[in-house]
Order: sequence, then C-alpha cells, then structure tokens
Amino acid sequence: MPKDKEKDLPEPKTTVITETENFLAWSADEPDGETTYHLELNNVTVHFFTEEWKEFLELIRSIES
Repeated sequence: MPKDKEKDLPEPKTTVITETENFLAWSADEPDGETTYHLELNNVTVHFFTEEWKEFLELIRSIES
C-alpha cells in the first residue's frame, strides 16, 4: 500500500485485557470491524483472530482443571 494511503486509514482501538510484570494481553478493534487479540510474552507476541482466541482460552481453562 502506498505511504500516502496508509495515513488515511484509522488506527485500531486497543484495550489492555490484563497484564503482569512479564506478560500482556490486549485486543485491537481493527478498522475493518474485526477484533484481534495479542499476547506479549517477553520478546514474543502471538496474534489471534477472534475464533482462535476463543479456542486458546478454552485450552487455558482446560489446563486449570
């Protein structure tokens, strides 16, 4: 995409879901209407679409049981 077109795109609205000293979970409401989810684990960031995020949360909940 040309640089001049990038300036016209709205910025996603980001929200911190939770954070600790070493980890951060946040979401972004993208301009196209999609919500993406992000986990920052030290120097690694994992990106999820909504369906993937829901599956990931199910996985984490099953570990807690």
